[in-house]
Amino acid sequence: MKKLIYLSFFGLLSFLYSCSSQINIDPKTLEEITTSNQFTFMAERANPTNYDVINVMNSMPNGNSARMLDLDYGYTVVLKEKELDVTLPYFGRMFNPSYDTSKNSYRFTSKDFLLSKILNKKGNLVYTISPKDVDHVRVIYIEVYKNGNAYVSVDSNDRQPISYNGYLMKNEISKK
Repeated sequence: MKKLIYLSFFGLLSFLYSCSSQINIDPKTLEEITTSNQFTFMAERANPTNYDVINVMNSMPNGNSARMLDLDYGYTVVLKEKELDVTLPYFGRMFNPSYDTSKNSYRFTSKDFLLSKILNKKGNLVYTISPKDVDHVRVIYIEVYKNGNAYVSVDSNDRQPISYNGYLMKNEISKK
């Protein structure tokens, strides 16, 4: 009986340990990149708000009822000193679609944008980025959590809002 109690205790302990929050970045590195306002957001999941997209996802075999889409590696928001580079997919309703498929997702580089940063009540940093030289994006919100995870929400003029979950990392140094 004692062995069963010990086994169940260690099983519960290992389950609780695996459910704990994952730290994606060193806290010192996180502070460094948020202080300099130069980082890369790596998107892992997209959260569409359009119910047509959600219904299609639910009708697929082995479809989940969650409103999340797992993304491949490489969808990013790169914030540099004088440049914002966005490469994110879009799932939802567009009010002014284009025949050019590269314009139907969020793929742009902005060199003229407003950036503000505040600390919210929960202790998370919230960036508000308003690109001036991109006509279809009104504002991008990036909420940075203490463990290095981040939540990005994109508000557009011509499409329904969408959000993304992911994590922050240092900008890659390009070799030219």
